[in-house]
Amino acid sequence: MNQIDSTVGDLAANAEAIVHWTRHAVEQGAHVVAFPEMVLTGYPVEDLALRSSFVEASRDALRALAGRLDAEGFGDRPVIVGYLDRSEKAQPRYGQPAGAPQNAGAVLYGGEVALTFAKHHLPNYGVFDEFRYFVPGDTLPVVRVHGIDIALAICEDLWQDGGRVPATCSAGAGLLISINASPYEKEKDDTRLDLVRKRAQEAGCTTAYVAMIGGQDELVFDGDSIVVDKDGEVVARAPQFAEGCVVLDLDLPAAPAAPPSGVVDDGLVIDHVVLSEEPLPAYERELSGGYAERLEDDEEIYSALVVGLRAYAAKNGFRSVLIGLSGGIDSALVAAIACDAVGAENVYGISMPSKYSSDHSKDDAAELARRTGLNLRTVVIEPMFDAYMDALGLTGLAEENLQSRLRGTTLMAVSNQEGQIVLAPGNKSELAVGYSTLYGDSVGAYGPIKDVYKTTIFRLARWRNRAAEERGQVPPIPENSISKPPSAELRPGQVDTDSLPDYDVLDRILELYVDRDTGKDAIVAAGFEEELVTRTLRMVDVAEYKRRQYPPGTKISAKGFGKDRRLPITNRWREAPSG
Repeated sequence: MNQIDSTVGDLAANAEAIVHWTRHAVEQGAHVVAFPEMVLTGYPVEDLALRSSFVEASRDALRALAGRLDAEGFGDRPVIVGYLDRSEKAQPRYGQPAGAPQNAGAVLYGGEVALTFAKHHLPNYGVFDEFRYFVPGDTLPVVRVHGIDIALAICEDLWQDGGRVPATCSAGAGLLISINASPYEKEKDDTRLDLVRKRAQEAGCTTAYVAMIGGQDELVFDGDSIVVDKDGEVVARAPQFAEGCVVLDLDLPAAPAAPPSGVVDDGLVIDHVVLSEEPLPAYERELSGGYAERLEDDEEIYSALVVGLRAYAAKNGFRSVLIGLSGGIDSALVAAIACDAVGAENVYGISMPSKYSSDHSKDDAAELARRTGLNLRTVVIEPMFDAYMDALGLTGLAEENLQSRLRGTTLMAVSNQEGQIVLAPGNKSELAVGYSTLYGDSVGAYGPIKDVYKTTIFRLARWRNRAAEERGQVPPIPENSISKPPSAELRPGQVDTDSLPDYDVLDRILELYVDRDTGKDAIVAAGFEEELVTRTLRMVDVAEYKRRQYPPGTKISAKGFGKDRRLPITNRWREAPSG
């Protein structure tokens, strides 16, 4: 099982990675080699699936890969890869994606594409739009390898009831291999393990769940490949957030003499291909595959944020990042994540004090740079601010936001000049209620903590410092950045609680309203004061236009701002109407 990263559209590099990891697996003695869902094209390909040129390029790359594997001496080992294909028999019709593309898998053997199959269950929830892009497969693919029947599935085929799992049982396969590109969400690893255990028992055979690692835009893939036996007991489990290969020996039942055939559950037609009948001799040594310990919750989330930023920067050709450092907790955590993702020498910070900036904020930014080793410079914005004020005579909120926009302009100017990408430091709590300035603190190419509530920001900062201490390292985040009251420092003595409820209360309301789509009455019934709920929900509802313009950022929750949550900007429905 190779849980590896791939890049959307980079067919040549992805194929090279498949060859590299196949070589490694074969050197370890593997007889069957499996890779994740759509590993050849990267995942998700989104509207690229609707381009016939890209579909044909994927098909051509698959055939070339089969020949390359054979030429490299691996033609006698079945290699299972995910790729983008099209249905040869689907007739064009209204409501079906043009060209009938398919989220497909293939078994490469002997220099040929020995078997192809397409995802049967197509997810259409959360970040998934697979009804928009693909037509479903209607077969149960089974390959016989050394006298063992192996059934094959793709990701959602395990997550939904019916289909290939009961069909595997009906076909009497000895092993079910599912190739997956299941995006990370916090606490999903427990759900995933329970699912694989349940499906193995339903299929009546050992089940291998081969996962993807890495990042694609807002999505992060956390690995965590799993093998369980027919009783649901874990045989092997791969690390989280680590690329690599898991090789293990399985004792599997021999296939029946007569190959399975016919139509089974959900109308699936068994597509059976015999690759080799000769059984393998007993092993002289046994590879157990091992069991990687799970990360604690905060380490898991922090790792996802690091992997997401690292992938976004690397895959878009950027080596360095630029951050506005205010001395506050948000920019401090973003800086720590950035240092872990791309290296402190590639992180550039700018302190941009105004006349309202406190001495401790400037000192905290400098202390952060000292602790992490990132590059820091200071650009005083007061002269720019005074020039605008003389020209425009702004007051109140317009005066406050001008400071933020001057900082945004400064960051973008330096980015244009020097080539670093700007990281936006906004968190989910602020984005939810619109507590951010358009074209100010919202500027940037990526928002690493966009899907992280403020209360979790504090928790992650404390975890990162504690982890550094346990490793004998300097904690990266100054204690003062964690302990002082959060403030935008755009007017004298300003703190966030002047405008917002305490974050502990606010985040619990937001989690109900944003993440769970809970209505006002149910939130009040959960124990929150009605006036506070009404005010909070109004702030969320009127800030949709701001969120739509915020840069992409790593998704860690079940419902992040972006593809997960799609609400109209022009919208008069209110859970909490005024009056």
